[in-house]
Amino acid sequence: MNNVRTVSDTKRTFYNLHTRPINTIYRRVVEELMVEMHLLSVNVDFSYDPIYALGVVTTFDRFMQGYLPERDKESIFHALLQAVEEDEERYKQDAQRLQALATSLSASELIAWLSQETPSSRDADFQSSLQAIANNPKFKYNRLFAIGLFTLLEQSDPELVKDEKKRTEALKTIGNGLHISDDKLNKDLEIYRSNIDKMSQALTVMSDMLSAERKRREQRTQQSSTAATPPTTNE
Repeated sequence: MNNVRTVSDTKRTFYNLHTRPINTIYRRVVEELMVEMHLLSVNVDFSYDPIYALGVVTTFDRFMQGYLPERDKESIFHALLQAVEEDEERYKQDAQRLQALATSLSASELIAWLSQETPSSRDADFQSSLQAIANNPKFKYNRLFAIGLFTLLEQSDPELVKDEKKRTEALKTIGNGLHISDDKLNKDLEIYRSNIDKMSQALTVMSDMLSAERKRREQRTQQSSTAATPPTTNE
């Protein structure tokens, strides 16, 4: 008997947990992330690691910026993790831990650690995760893992990730050390950065449209008010 959850099962669970409507521009983002996480969760070669968790949290935070009402974001994230049968707190805690770690390291120190050129004892659990990835010939590489790596570099040195040459060199070093294709890393991260730009542009357009609609409503209200005021007569 096949008990593997389907994408439909996951979506049904999500919408049973988060029952409020999701703004149209964000619904696609949420569903694509949900499907991506679902497909990984049912893959026999996939195993959780904190870099992947950081990628999930970062992706959600970046693409849900500006979501209203703000309070719904927490409910959506909770439902997302529950739907793929994952521990929400584990993801949040690992993401926060890795970001704090990255900000405390120079870019060269971080790259040396991630690539395992210079293993570190500063965080034994993270070191174990990196070793497990490097030594696993069946490691299930994925886009969210790449985003997690990018976020670590960004936290350590924001200028490095803006410099194409330095960013490419860093990803090549890390990829070699973890036995991951740096071509895949670069391609996935180019798409990620492009999508962030597109989302930002879409939000700007939406904001402009809402502002224009608000002005039209105010003008109509003002015109209606003026029309309803009886003219003053001179006797």
